[in-house]
Amino acid sequence: MDTPENVEEAIEVLQQLGLKEYEARCFVGLSRLNTGTAKKLSELTEVPRTRVYDAIRVLEAQGLVEIQHSSPQQFRAVPLEEATETLRDQYEERVERLHDALDTVDVVDEGDESPVQQIWAMAGQDAIENRTDQLIEKATNEIVLVIGDESLLTEDLVETLNEVDDGIDLIIGTLTEPLQDQVQAAVPDATTFVSGLEWLHGEYTEEDDTAIGRLLLIDRSTILVSSIMPDTKEEQAIFGEGFGNGLVVIARRLMAQGLIPARDPQ
Repeated sequence: MDTPENVEEAIEVLQQLGLKEYEARCFVGLSRLNTGTAKKLSELTEVPRTRVYDAIRVLEAQGLVEIQHSSPQQFRAVPLEEATETLRDQYEERVERLHDALDTVDVVDEGDESPVQQIWAMAGQDAIENRTDQLIEKATNEIVLVIGDESLLTEDLVETLNEVDDGIDLIIGTLTEPLQDQVQAAVPDATTFVSGLEWLHGEYTEEDDTAIGRLLLIDRSTILVSSIMPDTKEEQAIFGEGFGNGLVVIARRLMAQGLIPARDPQ
């Protein structure tokens, strides 16, 4: 039986959320039916009939399926809004349990000394955005952010920027004036500017060249620089700490156009 693409996507996501394949297939199958018997569900999902009952019991225990004890038994999925809220609660509970478990794990310290200057690589827009949010939230003096790709101005980032304390200088650079206007409207307390870094604009680069995603400088001592890969459009980044870090020194000078005059690097 041919399976629509969106059905397969729903099954895949449910498995990522913790359901086994037959459970995911049965839930998606019931979502396509008002009610269904084990026989009908098996025919629709290609899950063996004997395994349908096992999957339904698990789904019922998780609050995702209701059972009518008739002959034959009838099954139906709970309303979509209710199901997604239940799955969200379960997922968040597991994340909290993971956090609590890892937070109490003993640290195996292999040495008391750690390097002052550190550079680390990371990948994935979600992970990089989370790191960006954390760095912004920890700032105590100044935040300088240059946005090289409009897609990175997400609702979460805007919310984080708008929560910056009044006593912290917030300076945001963009590649174009329209994007500057968009940032100024979304984050009214920020000082905005159009970046003078011509190489960020990609005016002299080919379409398949890597593009700069974001440059973030926190308190003149911590920096995050990301790039957008041309083929996959995935975001990758490097992250550096340490006031004397060469990467930070270079970035301070490159980004100087947008810095408050009194704080521009000499």
